[in-house]
Amino acid sequence: MKQIIVISGKGGTGKTIITASFASLAKNKVMADCDVDAADLHLLLKPVVKERNQFKSGQTAKINKNLCSKCGECVKACHFDAISKDFIIDFLSCEGCAVCSLICPDKAISMEDNLSGEWFISETKYGPMVHAKLGIAAENSGKLVTMVRRAAKLIAEKEQKDYCIIDGPPGIGCPVIASLVGVDFALIVTEPTLSGIHDLKRVLSIAKQNKIKTSVCINKYDLNLENTQKIKDFCKKSKVDMAGDIPFDKEAVKSLINAVPLVEYDENREASIRIKEMWNKIKKTLWQDMELKKEVVKN
Repeated sequence: MKQIIVISGKGGTGKTIITASFASLAKNKVMADCDVDAADLHLLLKPVVKERNQFKSGQTAKINKNLCSKCGECVKACHFDAISKDFIIDFLSCEGCAVCSLICPDKAISMEDNLSGEWFISETKYGPMVHAKLGIAAENSGKLVTMVRRAAKLIAEKEQKDYCIIDGPPGIGCPVIASLVGVDFALIVTEPTLSGIHDLKRVLSIAKQNKIKTSVCINKYDLNLENTQKIKDFCKKSKVDMAGDIPFDKEAVKSLINAVPLVEYDENREASIRIKEMWNKIKKTLWQDMELKKEVVKN
């Protein structure tokens, strides 16, 4: 089973459109949406939830009014001003450091786990899908990403899937690192803008640190041919493979409105053809690498 992740250095590059198209093109696969802070792959794949699980992360202090003597020690000790003079805890301000519970002479403060979100195992017409929803202002999205990936991998191994296609989060933070570790291939989607070039370089450095086989796709390449050439020159200089480039296409917006992957909405569009070519190239690269590894083991 090969794990393929689609990531980007910044949001809005078209990463999810490409991931959904890969999900449509690939055979015998499972999908995972690891962009848990702003999940949207479900909008295109229309999953039917089969299993719902709670995600608990971090802790918040809770005061037992029956035990509290209102001595005020907790108010003095809280550096986040999360405890009011009326001994009410603001859960948005509480950082879960537990200092108040440790210094309380009445043992009136306990630490309780936060319900930070949910993760789901669903079924789509393309195959199984694991996805999640992180709560507003909730923390530890990297931990939730790891849970989603682990569940998707277990399904892929149990059902003997050939691929696990992952829609990764944008940027270079903890969720990106959690989604990247251990994958077989990373497709980085960028766009021909100054911010796109800058963030491409950052996310490429993360992929290299994790020794991930990487390729770059330039989406909407024809909006700025000068910047497109700069990206290609940078990739050539850095010895990074170019998976391909995709032209700007207004039909992509229509496919989103109709909640259909672009390659299905109109398979004859130039953008759809380029995405198909990219997918075939990635497949070929992955299985060629596997055959080479087999030869090395034999010899």
